Amino acid sequence: MPTKLYDDIIFGPVRSRRLGLSLGVNLLPLECKLCSFNCIYCECGWTEKGHKAAFNKREDVARLLADKLFEMVNADNAPDVITFAGNGEPTMHPQFEEIIDDVLKIRDNYAPSAKVSVLTNGTMLKKESVRRALSKVDNNIVKLDSAFDETVRLIDNPLGEYSVAETVRYMKMFEGRLIIQTMFLRGSYEGRPVDNTTEREVSAWLELVKEIGPRQVMIYTIDRDTPDPDLEKVYLDELGDIARRVRALGIECSVAG
Repeated sequence: MPTKLYDDIIFGPVRSRRLGLSLGVNLLPLECKLCSFNCIYCECGWTEKGHKAAFNKREDVARLLADKLFEMVNADNAPDVITFAGNGEPTMHPQFEEIIDDVLKIRDNYAPSAKVSVLTNGTMLKKESVRRALSKVDNNIVKLDSAFDETVRLIDNPLGEYSVAETVRYMKMFEGRLIIQTMFLRGSYEGRPVDNTTEREVSAWLELVKEIGPRQVMIYTIDRDTPDPDLEKVYLDELGDIARRVRALGIECSVAG
């Protein structure tokens, strides 16, 4: 299926299924995806290995964000949230913490009611500066698509070393001040079955959710085009059943079908 890249540093606003009116911040190159995962469901397509494209400059991010917020506020259309997303993994930017500090100051100046959110796959949580930066934002939303390394390798396809156990260890360092985000899907990839909605998968995932103790869980399924054409949405009632099991743990859970 066709996929798309974000061709601006500041993009939107768009209506997010989970976050409201969201103004996007893209720290990644505009001409390609740059990510530590190569997810089979990513709306930005496949990660190009060995690409030499550069990250967007810190000063450009700050300038363009201030200009866009000024425009939106003057039009009485302030965003609900400023979201770090875009063409890959934002925490890979070498000045990620400094950019977070810039954005928080700009937000406070122009749109103090807007939340700052970061969508991350968690691969850079090993860096203290990344954990420190994520602790400063309103919503640090960390991916956890399975409790099993083999399923993560199939669905998320990490491009470097990755361990669910290590990622969970870093997630627990936030002491509940984070949000878990999980994509549920089924289908096939290169002839192999894909399904993280089985009882084995969901039960093990719930055990990790309980262990991490996040303040919220966001579960969702495919809504846009994916690079692998053989993936299927999960029915909304199935997501609802999973959400009820999360809520039974005393944890808030939102569903986007």
